[in-house]
Amino acid sequence: MTTPLSRVMIIEDDDLVRTIHRTLVEDTPGFQVVSAVGTLAQAEQDLQHLTVDLLMVDIYLPDGNGLTWASQLPRTSTSPDVIMVTAANDLPTVQAAVRSGVLDFLIKPFDRHRLQTAFQRHSQRRAASSAVHLTQSGVDRLLRHDPVTHLPKGIDAATLAKVQLLLEKSSEAWSAEAAGQHLGVSRITAWRYLEYLVVLSFAGVDVQYQHTGRPLKLYRRAEVLS
Repeated sequence: MTTPLSRVMIIEDDDLVRTIHRTLVEDTPGFQVVSAVGTLAQAEQDLQHLTVDLLMVDIYLPDGNGLTWASQLPRTSTSPDVIMVTAANDLPTVQAAVRSGVLDFLIKPFDRHRLQTAFQRHSQRRAASSAVHLTQSGVDRLLRHDPVTHLPKGIDAATLAKVQLLLEKSSEAWSAEAAGQHLGVSRITAWRYLEYLVVLSFAGVDVQYQHTGRPLKLYRRAEVLS
């Protein structure tokens, strides 16, 4: 089953910044901008007729505080995740964001890799939310105890996202060598990331025994996080 696109609404009053954010989102496979607005009033209007999976919200907006607005949105099983994108970096604001349940908090200016980490977290939570039954790792993802924020030595968040995306967008299984060639990394590097995804229950592995040589491991996306 192919993972559906994550539909993103950007709420940012600076025209240039809003355009940059739109470009960053649309350059990320699996994500699509469905609305990019400069005010909370326009956001509320668009939310009445659009389905949105992820909100990217500035705090200081012409008609209100984005964090206060986001924290007052109805919370249901289909409510969008919220990423605050703001120049605000004072401790009370960050603490208020954490208490309100936002998915992530990005301080301007942020780099592309940090945004990809936030998107990775959203994708993980969205996948976990679709499961009928959850393992502890699935529960941890929903509660934001996701391992992407505490990566072990030798595991980079941006590369991890690329490897996971390779599995999620493909119906075929990948050997470490084939995945490495596709991603432009060594077989050993690809193997290390694929094995890490197996540990996280984000990937499955099949073993093919051959007439000669070592058994061949083929990695595939995890169909059900159960």
